[in-house]
Amino acid sequence: MTKAPLRVGLVQQACVAERDENLRRTENGVREAAGRGARLVLLQELHTYRYFCQHEDPALFDLAEPVPGPQTESFGRLAAELGIVLVISPYERRAPGLYHNTAVVLERDGAIAGRYRKMHIPDDPGYYEKFYFTPGDAGGGFAPIDTSVGRLGVLVCWDQWYPEAARLMALAGAELLLYPTAIGWAGRPGEGNDDEAERRRQREAWITIQRSHAVANGLPVLVANRVGFEPDPSGATPGAQFWGSSFVAGPQGELLAQAGSDEAEVMVADVDPARSEQVRRWWPFLRDRRIDAYADLVKRFRD
Repeated sequence: MTKAPLRVGLVQQACVAERDENLRRTENGVREAAGRGARLVLLQELHTYRYFCQHEDPALFDLAEPVPGPQTESFGRLAAELGIVLVISPYERRAPGLYHNTAVVLERDGAIAGRYRKMHIPDDPGYYEKFYFTPGDAGGGFAPIDTSVGRLGVLVCWDQWYPEAARLMALAGAELLLYPTAIGWAGRPGEGNDDEAERRRQREAWITIQRSHAVANGLPVLVANRVGFEPDPSGATPGAQFWGSSFVAGPQGELLAQAGSDEAEVMVADVDPARSEQVRRWWPFLRDRRIDAYADLVKRFRD
C-alpha cells in the first residue's frame, strides 16, 4: 500500500424488489464516492437484490450468476471509467448446485483482482444462508487480495464476528479489513421479540466486535451495511429492519466516519496506512503472540 493517505468510500443502500433500480442506486453511490475523491469503494453484501435469505425458495437460486459474469463486467467498466478499486458482492453460481456468497475486487482498469467466498454461513430465522450458500474454499479461505491501493483482507458479514478470520487475514499481510454486510433487527421498531434496549445492545455489539478487530490487528476496518425495511415474502418472520450504521475505523478502533441507521448514505473517509506501522510498534500484539500455546484453537471445544 502507498504510504500516502487513502480516501475510501462506502455505499450504504436501501434495496427494493426491482433489480435494475438497485443497480441504478448502486452506480449512483459509487459515482458519488468517486466524485468525492474515493480511490477504494466498498459496497454492501448482496447489493443487487433484497436480502432473499429470509426464507427458503429453490427458485431463488436463479438469481445467481457466474464470476466473471454480467455484474463483474458492468461494474468493471464503471471501475475503469472512474479509475477506482471497487469491491462488489454478487451471488455467485460456481457450478450446477454450487453457489457462493462472494465478494469480488475490481481493479481500477476494470479487471478482476480477486474474489473471496464467504466462509462462515449462518442458519437462523430470517438468515437461512446455509440453504443458498456453500462455504468458501479458494486459496485456503482467508487470503488477502493485492490491488493498486493495497492488500485487501475482504470478509463478508457473518465472518465479521470471528476474530480468527480477521487475524488470519492480518497474518497474511492484509493492510485493510473490509466487510460487506447485511444485518439488522427482526421487524420494524416495536415489532418482533426484542425491545429497544436489546436492539441497541445488538447493534453496539456488532460495532464493537469489528472495532476490536482493528485494535487487535492494528489495521483500518471498513464496514458497509444495508439499510431500510425488507419484508419476508413467506410471512414467517416480521421481516428485517437493516440497521445501516456503516463505518470506517482506524487501527486503534477509532471511528473515522459512521453513517446513520435509517437512511441510505454515501460516506468517504481518509485512512493513513503509516499509522498501522506506528500502532503495531506501540502495541506489538503480533510480536507477543504465544503461537506455541495456541494448538487447541483448532478444536471445536476443550472438553
